[in-house]
Amino acid sequence: MARVLVVDDAAFMRMLLKKILTQAGHEVVGEASNGKEAVEKYKQLKPDLVTMDIVMPEMDGITAVKEIMKIDPNAKIIMITAVGQEAKVMEALKSGAKGYIVKPFQAQKVIEEVNRVLSS
Repeated sequence: MARVLVVDDAAFMRMLLKKILTQAGHEVVGEASNGKEAVEKYKQLKPDLVTMDIVMPEMDGITAVKEIMKIDPNAKIIMITAVGQEAKVMEALKSGAKGYIVKPFQAQKVIEEVNRVLSS
């Protein structure tokens, strides 16, 4: 079981991810709706894993990944992305993200990627 921070500006997406992760036995310890909030929550909560949307207000996911990696170079972050954002995904991976999931996604794909990143 991992402690997870879910970051997405869409409340329904946070709710969906929380449901998938909880059903798989993980604990969602926090939620954030933008990158700035994600960085603050990461400092407070020190989660085992972060799911991070790329496109968000105030601070995007890529900038948030860079900020979190400064705090914790071993952070495990999975990017949540829409189809067609491959260039942004590559930038996020170069910045320290450990994996990605493309929306719309199936619950099984989320669990597989979470387990892969947690075991890496």
